[in-house]
Amino acid sequence: MNFFPTNIRHLRHLKGVSQEHLAEEIGVSRSMIASKEEGRSEPKIELLVALSDYFRIPMDILVRKDLTKARDFSFIELGNQRVLFPITVDSENEDLIEVVPVKTSAGYLAGYDDPDYIEQLQKIKLPFLPTGKHRAFPIKGDSMLPMKDGSFVVGRYLEDIADIKDGATYVLLTKNDGMVYKRVYDHIESKGSLMLVSDNREYEPYEIGINEVLELWGFTCAIQTQEYSPDELKISSILQMFNNLGVELEVLKKMNV
Repeated sequence: MNFFPTNIRHLRHLKGVSQEHLAEEIGVSRSMIASKEEGRSEPKIELLVALSDYFRIPMDILVRKDLTKARDFSFIELGNQRVLFPITVDSENEDLIEVVPVKTSAGYLAGYDDPDYIEQLQKIKLPFLPTGKHRAFPIKGDSMLPMKDGSFVVGRYLEDIADIKDGATYVLLTKNDGMVYKRVYDHIESKGSLMLVSDNREYEPYEIGINEVLELWGFTCAIQTQEYSPDELKISSILQMFNNLGVELEVLKKMNV
């Protein structure tokens, strides 16, 4: 199906420009824009290139993908192009978030920029989330205790890496390590890198070059998929956990546990 007419009209409305303004920006007549939005004629390659450059969206996405579910311009960089990150909604106009499943999380590195892959991810509704584009990622291993293996972290897409807050936790998609969840410290100005730190002190911090980072999602909330056992909830266990994180709690120390 050709989504081009509805996509151009929708993207123009999102950008807040008239047909006249769009036509002037790309050097065509207003009647040509109107004709294409109404589906009265097929666009020539020159017009596709111009609109692709203007909206910074690949031509095949403009034609083949329904972009009308997007409510704002949220993007991921792909070279000098950007692929729209639509904030999808349900029938009641409430935001939905995609869930990256545990079994196929390794494939996320290959499919993160593929609209077909993202479209097939399961979606859930979490009404309490703040505004923005969110996605849920599975946690593997014990490097971020007390986050347990098999839990999910819901992250909000960070468009500008300059917005990183030192010591906050992020899900990062990296070229070499795939998907990781760590505390992040900004060393961009001094080293051109980010310092990634695990809450479990058994794992050493390490640096990653900023050019290795493909996506960055800031922690919003966590979904635990397993209960804590009684032993894990004992005061002594909690104290040990915090000690492992390098945290000293005076109130617990006074209890001599």
